[in-house]
Amino acid sequence: MRNDKENIIVNKTFNFALSIIEFTEDLYEAKRFPLANQIFKAGTSIGANVREAQNAESKADFVHKLKIAAKEADETEYWLL
Repeated sequence: MRNDKENIIVNKTFNFALSIIEFTEDLYEAKRFPLANQIFKAGTSIGANVREAQNAESKADFVHKLKIAAKEADETEYWLL
């Protein structure tokens, strides 16, 4: 299912992960380790799951991987709030 054309969702989630990494570095400096860890894991997982979906074996697999990314986005939002 992979398509090597530019994909705005893949690009945006990758850039979001980079922003999350920068933000969690600030949290580490403030010694907010548990919060930083949660945000780092959930926030970077979004793009990883979207990227993984690009190599899905079926449409159902693609949808499943994107649903996981959506769950990670919800968790990230929770921790950021």
